Amino acid sequence: MANSSTVTMFLLLGFSDTWEQNIWYFILLLVVYLAALTANFLIISAVALEQHLHTPMYFFLVNLSVLDLGSISVTIPNAMISSLFNTWEISYSGCVAQVYSLFFFLASDFFLLTGMAYDRYVAICDPLHYETVMDRTVCIKMAASAWVAGLLYSGLHTGSTFAITFCANVINQFFCEISQLLKLSCDNLYLIEIGVLVFSEFIAFSCFGLIIVSYIYIFKSVLKIPTTHGRNKAFSTCVPHLIVVSLYISTGSFAYLKPNSQSPSDLDLVIAILYSVVPPLMNPIIYTMRNRDIKTALWKMFHCGNFSGRKARLPPSI
Repeated sequence: MANSSTVTMFLLLGFSDTWEQNIWYFILLLVVYLAALTANFLIISAVALEQHLHTPMYFFLVNLSVLDLGSISVTIPNAMISSLFNTWEISYSGCVAQVYSLFFFLASDFFLLTGMAYDRYVAICDPLHYETVMDRTVCIKMAASAWVAGLLYSGLHTGSTFAITFCANVINQFFCEISQLLKLSCDNLYLIEIGVLVFSEFIAFSCFGLIIVSYIYIFKSVLKIPTTHGRNKAFSTCVPHLIVVSLYISTGSFAYLKPNSQSPSDLDLVIAILYSVVPPLMNPIIYTMRNRDIKTALWKMFHCGNFSGRKARLPPSI
């Protein structure tokens, strides 16, 4: 193709060339997608219906679940349809929308996780003023800031990507991924790649630095608690957040800091699945397994059928 004006669609290479194998991928994607939907909707329902969970920490957790639902819905349904019908074409506008949406949800996730670290810092390091500092207005502003920052960040990446000239339209991935789109360019991409990379690393390290500083103060405060039970209780509220942040950073760093290969690679496919599918699926599971309040609310949903605030009888394993 001579220039970007002639590119009206892209061809995704997907998972396999054979329809039989794609059917198995469809079944696998369907199971993963339904599991992610169910887990995140359960988190949202439990927090919404249980009055006891109407606190800043669970308000942010609901926002995280909504973002996770969005991020996994950007890529998986389209990949399922393509696998089922063995048609991997996507329009130019559809590719733009997919890149923008995916980066929006992933970036907002990271900004929200940074805000959640500050919430844990205030809760543990300044518990007497927690309700005053993290009031309803502050929580809404923090969540809204994460969403707006994700919109702006995604717009920058999407605009810089589709401002280039494409010489080909075959993408070695099951969705429109920026790193794969850049390989199709006829332009000199050094300035674009360097500029986007520097800006992305600045934003990522700034958020990561804020999370690290927050947990340094948290650990100092936890170690000052005189009783072992008190230390364990305080630290247990931070463990799910730490695991989710570690999962997010490790998969994202592995995806965008690895050497960029020009030839098609199965590793690229695996890495894309790791950062676009695994976190939205695992985040609600991590919070459910490590959080007694969430397990209590879910137990009420399935066994008690009421959310009156009375303490539910829990099985010995919980």
